[in-house]
Amino acid sequence: MNFDNPQQELRALISMLDEPDNKALGFISEQILAFGPDAISTLEEAWENTFDNLLQERIEDMIHHIQQETLFHELNNWANFEYTDLAKGCYLVSRFHYPALKQEIITTAVARLRIDTWLELNDELTALEKIKVLNHILFAVSKFKGVINEENNPRLSLINMLLENHKGDAISLGTLYIILAQSLDLPVYGVDLPQHFILAYTHRPMDERKPFLNANEVLFYINPFRQGAVFTIKQIEHYLKEMNVEMQRSHFLPCSNQMIIRRMITEMLQSYSRSGKEEMMLELQILMKALD
Repeated sequence: MNFDNPQQELRALISMLDEPDNKALGFISEQILAFGPDAISTLEEAWENTFDNLLQERIEDMIHHIQQETLFHELNNWANFEYTDLAKGCYLVSRFHYPALKQEIITTAVARLRIDTWLELNDELTALEKIKVLNHILFAVSKFKGVINEENNPRLSLINMLLENHKGDAISLGTLYIILAQSLDLPVYGVDLPQHFILAYTHRPMDERKPFLNANEVLFYINPFRQGAVFTIKQIEHYLKEMNVEMQRSHFLPCSNQMIIRRMITEMLQSYSRSGKEEMMLELQILMKALD
């Protein structure tokens, strides 16, 4: 069968998605998937123009498959080449639930917070005073707050939902805090503490060529879930002893952005695990592999 253009071919393939033979359907589906993201608008148009429930269901499956495959490749590219941009990593994870989400929604919201904070800062302030300003803007003025995820809601881990509702878990609050602080040239980084996510304010910016080797390079720690409360290494040591967790260097030093995004996906996985949503768990486990 000859077609004048790819769109004509794509429409013809979509019209055959009601094929009853599974082998033939598999071949048709592969042909459609080969169009990649370019097929989505045509698939959506076909969905709107049919009343066949089976065809609509199969079109939905095609769209979802393309979106998840595209997201996997974009997250893998981020992990390898764009990992210094934590905001983009958070945005990509949000796309798991909100495929049509635009990155500008996140960058615009963060930019507003940055301006509000920048107006209150000056070079004469100490590191602790700068953090007090940031805490004031985030928690007193903008009313962001941490909530315990009692409803097993994975969306509490997503930065777009945090920016919309001003409520989130430790990982979403922590990543927003890091993104805002670093946009103001404050050396604040994530610390992958077991069962909690905290931040470190370091004496110098993170440098891949000169990694942090000991906790002496951390000026103080920050708990974004407790409205930016500041604490010391002694309190981390006490926490680990209480948790009966063997102390490791990684519990006190800044972690990579890849680790932060992995932690974010892990939190979502745990939410789905507690609510028994195995299909969503499987999809997230596949997405996690993009960070390997």
